[in-house]
Amino acid sequence: MVTTGALLHGDIDRHLNYGHPEHPLALQLGGSIPQDLAHCAKLAEARRYDEVNLNCGCPSDRVKNGRFGACLMAEPELVRDCVAAMREAVDIPVTVKQRIGIDHQESFDELRDFVGVVAEGGCEVFIVHARKAWLEGLSPKQNREIPPLNYAWVYALKKQFPHLTIVLNGGIQSLEECEHHLTKVDGVMLGRAAYQTPWLLSRVDSQLFGAEDPALSRESVIIKLSDYVETYLEHGGRLNHITRHILGLFHQQPGGRLFRRALSEGAHRIDADATLLLAALAEVRQRHGEESVVE
Repeated sequence: MVTTGALLHGDIDRHLNYGHPEHPLALQLGGSIPQDLAHCAKLAEARRYDEVNLNCGCPSDRVKNGRFGACLMAEPELVRDCVAAMREAVDIPVTVKQRIGIDHQESFDELRDFVGVVAEGGCEVFIVHARKAWLEGLSPKQNREIPPLNYAWVYALKKQFPHLTIVLNGGIQSLEECEHHLTKVDGVMLGRAAYQTPWLLSRVDSQLFGAEDPALSRESVIIKLSDYVETYLEHGGRLNHITRHILGLFHQQPGGRLFRRALSEGAHRIDADATLLLAALAEVRQRHGEESVVE
């Protein structure tokens, strides 16, 4: 997520630059002033982002004090106006990420009414984390775990709004669970499961879409990633900016802890490059009793 203030008053390149292979790519914005959101949506479209998403789900004190995130679920008319302003400003899709409620919102009717009002602004895609957010009394981490999941309400949203695209998020741990949810809603979003165990995504194409999987092995991912690393470093990046996102690639695999440790201990160094990534892979392969890929 990037706040409108960061784009209006900060370094736009730092916040919006990305690698061209990353498409399709969405920019999630945090804000509540329609004209500011419209301006930032234009910046995203100019940089060829494929989607702008409005954050109505983050429960942290920082976003609450800035009047964006989950607290916006108490102001559906404002969210409608924010969406309408962005829709007017850009041609790319404008979507909303939200919770099923906040604090003492206890009824499905309140959730239904929020979605109905916001849809009036032109939003056609709602990504719904199937937990309430408690803005008082729970930390952001606790808000990801303690409020109970209520998938039934998200299923009911789809029945109420068959013309809208309803995407389910929250607590989904496997592709088998995805398959089940996809019989009730239009899409699923994986968050922590995909981040902590990224190899989970390796079978998405074949299992969910009947297409060929792009990666043959974890090792092939590392080899391809090493080429990207070199390009990224040439443009001033740091190795740990990349490797912190793949620490779980060998989760529950022989050598997985060695891989994680090698990257955790070495990737932050100023001179760290793709050699370290390949060396970490070599430790995994040696753990498997294979010949090292690094000479």
